Amino acid sequence: MKKIKYCKRNLKNGSKPLYKAMKEKFPEIKRKKSDCLGSCKMCKSECFVVVKSKVISASSPELLYKRLKKMIG
Repeated sequence: MKKIKYCKRNLKNGSKPLYKAMKEKFPEIKRKKSDCLGSCKMCKSECFVVVKSKVISASSPELLYKRLKKMIG
C-alpha cells in the first residue's frame, strides 16, 4: 500500500481522526485528499478510503483504522 485517497466530504462526516492517525503512525504512506470520490451514499453513512481503486469502508474511524493496519501488515 503506497497511497490512500480520502474524500474531503467524508473527512467532515467522521473520518478525520482516521486521517490524523494514519498520518502519525504511517508517514511513509502517501495521502491524497479529493473533493469527491464518487461514493456519496456510503460517504453519508460510513467512513471510507480508496486504496488501489478499491473502496475500504467501516462504520467508524476506529474500525477502518484497524482494517487498514491489517492491510499494511
